[in-house]
Amino acid sequence: MTKPVTKAPSQRRRMNAGALRSAINTFAGLLKQLGHTPLTVAGYVDSSRHFGEWLARTGRSPSEIDDDVIALFARHRCLCPGARRQSRLSAKYVRRVRRFASFLVTDGIAGPAVAAPAPRVDDCVAAYQAWLRKHRGLSDRTIDRHGRMVMRLLPALGANPATYDAELVRRVVLAEAQTTSRPYLKTMTTALRGYLRFLQVHGECGQWLDRAIPTIPQWRLSALPRYLPADGVERLIASCDLGKPHGIRDRAILLLLARLGLRAGDILDMRLDDIAWAEGTLRVRGKGRREIRLPLPQDAGDALLDYLEKSRPRVTCDYIFLRSSAPHRQFAGSCSISSVVCLALRRAGIDDAPTRGANLLRHSAATSMLRAGATLDTVGAVLRHRSANTTAHYAKVDVTMLQQVAQPWPGKVSC
Repeated sequence: MTKPVTKAPSQRRRMNAGALRSAINTFAGLLKQLGHTPLTVAGYVDSSRHFGEWLARTGRSPSEIDDDVIALFARHRCLCPGARRQSRLSAKYVRRVRRFASFLVTDGIAGPAVAAPAPRVDDCVAAYQAWLRKHRGLSDRTIDRHGRMVMRLLPALGANPATYDAELVRRVVLAEAQTTSRPYLKTMTTALRGYLRFLQVHGECGQWLDRAIPTIPQWRLSALPRYLPADGVERLIASCDLGKPHGIRDRAILLLLARLGLRAGDILDMRLDDIAWAEGTLRVRGKGRREIRLPLPQDAGDALLDYLEKSRPRVTCDYIFLRSSAPHRQFAGSCSISSVVCLALRRAGIDDAPTRGANLLRHSAATSMLRAGATLDTVGAVLRHRSANTTAHYAKVDVTMLQQVAQPWPGKVSC
């Protein structure tokens, strides 16, 4: 009779977290509350335990944890028991340790220097951003973008505004034009123009320097609207997998973009109390912190209700659209909303789309309304345009009709 084979106990010693054992258990419980899967929690626990073992082996206490200590841990040649022998740790592994270190700061175990330092902002630029927030009513994203663009130009301009002159300003902008796209440069000159005017009002630089900024040529209404035909929009919406939570969410986002012509920022900032179900309206916060109520179409309202009832995570955050993976929180930025459109285009097999962001559906909504007989004033009201000239851009969607009324170029007409 064959004897049963018994395996010898493993000689591989498990890592000892030492003084951080209790903190790791608390950290694991927090991750579970945030909705992380058991596999993700186990990964965080293993990397945190490894970090605790390394601290003990190197003679460091938890109170010494800072950015330099984490950098040393990331570079160490791992000979710790229970770990793979490797020359360097992966970036993902180190990010887990950094998140655990941030938890230790919150819990009062580690020092306050774990978080990566924020980029330094010049004092004048910081004052300019504060002025924009208080007197111009711009969103935080726009204020941050203006500050970053001015800071990018500051090394070439110099730190002392009193030394600025027209020749310097013009030279810096023209040099930047050699390395950036035209739309980006236009936004940069807008930020710089506002910054110079701010400095002039406060007597920090010479007068009229903003007029030295060269104009970036871009003729108004020179291009055709970039849009998807109606059948392409419907294919985009139908591509969402309603069997998955993120598919239900994405369908609601796409319908709001396509039916109301919303911007990505409108979707990002939408909150639960913005919906008036009894009235069938939706409050939208647009540019310049302006608020407007728009009628909520039936299919978009049904998709939104379906998401709130079946797919949206049960968290205290009042933003409507949240990340489907833990931690369940607001999207990081407008680019995340554009990514929803980009992925839907890929699923629908639409390879010839003129653009691949959220604005594609905004342009498509305007074009669809015009072709359905809506006036330019109506389209401008729905899209919340400040100027009728902006809405007039969509009057060129019927290329066939325009070809019938176009006059021949004078150079081809004989005298």
